[in-house]
Amino acid sequence: MSTFVLVHGAYHGAWCYSKLVPFLKDAGHAVIALDLPGHGNNPRPIHQITLSNYVKHVCEIIDLQSDPVILVGHSLGGVTISQTAENRSNKIKYLVYLTAMMPKNGESRMDISARVNEIPKVAEARVSIMGGEASIIRDDSIKPLFYGDCLEEDISFAKKNLVPQATQILHTKVNLSNKSYGTVPRVFIECHMDEAIPLQMQRRMIADMPCERVLSLNTSHSPFFSAPNELAVHLLSLS
Repeated sequence: MSTFVLVHGAYHGAWCYSKLVPFLKDAGHAVIALDLPGHGNNPRPIHQITLSNYVKHVCEIIDLQSDPVILVGHSLGGVTISQTAENRSNKIKYLVYLTAMMPKNGESRMDISARVNEIPKVAEARVSIMGGEASIIRDDSIKPLFYGDCLEEDISFAKKNLVPQATQILHTKVNLSNKSYGTVPRVFIECHMDEAIPLQMQRRMIADMPCERVLSLNTSHSPFFSAPNELAVHLLSLS
């Protein structure tokens, strides 16, 4: 039996994995879908919503597990799991980037965008709030960016649960080393119809940071909604 720890991305929460979790549990594995600080059932004041607190929370979950976990990060969650792997390399069996940001040492999420010449679809859809401390996504951009191939009921569910994203996290740089982060096997799951992190951007990150395995899904940015069974098959292949 393996333990999967599922880390969500910007604006989301553990709720986004609700359709995926049963497939992993039915296969006999333990699954922890967590709410990062400021998301879902883990509310925090905006000044406490930092990358260091994201990572601290994930590390606390991992520390409670007896064996190394399969740590999955979606979208911005890739930054979170990268720094977590630096801090807990001996506690992670695989680091799985689900159409996720995969930073080099010293990079932030925005640094990745500059390195790979990101098409600024998400940036153009962000609306700054709280004096620039957080952002939301314009309502008319939510479906095309995140849920292009998802059921309307799943999109409605997501819209009710999306929360503002603290801006500073996008600019916080990771500190990664070869002796720690570099020892954890990386797996990337491509999503071919992703509009938030387009395939060309995913593949540029993979080219710059080679992975042990690259798996593919013919989905939008959110396969946990549109193809949970197929996503589970990929994850179970690592167990």
